[in-house]
Amino acid sequence: MGACIVVADDERNITDVCRRYLEREGHRVWVAENGEEAVRLWKEHRPDLLVLDLMMPKMDGLEVCDTIRQTDDTPIIMLTARGEEPDRLLGLTMGADDYMIKPFSPRELVLRVNNILRRMGWSKEAAAGSKGNHAENVKSLDQQAAGEQAIHLEDLSIYPQERRVSVLGSDIELTVKEFDLLHLLAMYPGKVFSRSQLLNQVWDIAYDGDTTTVTVQIRRLREKIEPNPSDPRWIKTVWGIGYKLDHKGSPA
Repeated sequence: MGACIVVADDERNITDVCRRYLEREGHRVWVAENGEEAVRLWKEHRPDLLVLDLMMPKMDGLEVCDTIRQTDDTPIIMLTARGEEPDRLLGLTMGADDYMIKPFSPRELVLRVNNILRRMGWSKEAAAGSKGNHAENVKSLDQQAAGEQAIHLEDLSIYPQERRVSVLGSDIELTVKEFDLLHLLAMYPGKVFSRSQLLNQVWDIAYDGDTTTVTVQIRRLREKIEPNPSDPRWIKTVWGIGYKLDHKGSPA
């Protein structure tokens, strides 16, 4: 039993190709031709992942992403015909987990979809056992087998098996990539990671040197977990290199 995926694009040839390749992987796919239909399908089916075109009639991809992010952290891959950096950054800032620039390889789309599903803990076995229950899908068999322990750093706690983060006793809602990024930094407190290293470790696929993806996700992560994002307590910038997580949680 595959994952449930919504693909939204007003170009029929693109949705047809995406559906065909994703269904070959065993996924169940619903197609929308505009943003309003994408939101309706999301509410009706609660998919495991969405693929959204940036420019769509009625509601564009950013509006759909914003609507979903108000209540849900379902992974989102944004499709865009625009290659300019501001468009990519805007999509990531709005909460997209990944983006692809048209024209793109459908095989690469499948790879990215599967990578995100794997990172969020989705598996065919877990999906079959939960009978489509999304809340159960996030508990992967490989995570349980790994027996990953919770990480406690002062007032910051990370629970890998539950993919849950708590700050000062309150749970924080993170996207897939935000959690993966924080978890990686927390596993090696004090270690400095370059932006390129974080891209390779968290995103799996090289972005042709475009490390602004990491910069945007770090900013979003700080806004969610830091008491004062402009003066971060945990995620510190190491100028000219990258980022590290301060295990003492001391002011900068």
